Amino acid sequence: MAEEQELIPTETEGYIVGEKKTIEEYKSLDANDESLNKWKESLGLGQVSTAPTDDPRRVVILAMILEVDGEDKVVADVSTAEKAKQLNDSPMVIKEGVTYRLKVRFKVQHDVISGLKYLHVVKRKGIRVDRLEEMVGSYGPSDSYYEKKFMPEESPSGFLARGRYNVKSKFIDDDKVTHLEWDWAFEIKKEW
Repeated sequence: MAEEQELIPTETEGYIVGEKKTIEEYKSLDANDESLNKWKESLGLGQVSTAPTDDPRRVVILAMILEVDGEDKVVADVSTAEKAKQLNDSPMVIKEGVTYRLKVRFKVQHDVISGLKYLHVVKRKGIRVDRLEEMVGSYGPSDSYYEKKFMPEESPSGFLARGRYNVKSKFIDDDKVTHLEWDWAFEIKKEW
């Protein structure tokens, strides 16, 4: 039960999730409102999506990327549940003491996604050492992918910091729909 509580997103007091609308309802909403039309355009609501009909997912997380010095150092394919599960068996390696940032690459299909968040809890030998909650944003369906960079972090360094860390991650939206949840691992090492 305590582990489940760690991946519940925080809620902003007074924030009320709006009524769910279809893409057609969004398109016709206040057609004369210029600022609303710009917002709808930023969601890509004018595009025709060619999302696969045999894939019901609304958010497809394609990859988690470890970016160091502006370069994609490690790209982890999480496009299917099976590929995401493999990351627990083959930990991502992070060099100690480097400044890095996580980046997520994803697609949105079939519907508008509101308030998508990424959460993760990092544990070392069963003890929680970090919790991250990042707002990814709201997006409309598109044939191309989106990328979201998170805030830079510094990997721990020193003899005691080296070793395996276990992570539980989750993508969830304002409607409390979990789009992907998986366990993975990384190792802090002296060198890449």
